[in-house]
Amino acid sequence: QQGISVEVIDLRTLAPYDWEAIATSVKKTNRLIVAHEDSRTHGFGAEIAARVSEELFAHLDAPVRRVAALDTFVAYAPQVEDAILPQVDDVARAINELHNY
Repeated sequence: QQGISVEVIDLRTLAPYDWEAIATSVKKTNRLIVAHEDSRTHGFGAEIAARVSEELFAHLDAPVRRVAALDTFVAYAPQVEDAILPQVDDVARAINELHNY
């Protein structure tokens, strides 16, 4: 709707994870948003963000962004779960912010 093109990589495994797909995408787009349901702090997305920052920094035109769950326990109630876990609007906001960086 806003004329922004994105590339989505759906990692099916975390050990091993598809580093080549991530590296190819970062070199192509010069940006990275890591979106996952794990906690922001100590979540697996932090490992991906760190590795991209270390190995592909020269290819980045903007800081790596993480969209993740709040650093708290995940509630069982759907209403509270929606407040804790990342939602579509959270990802869309991160995309817009990174696009405008």
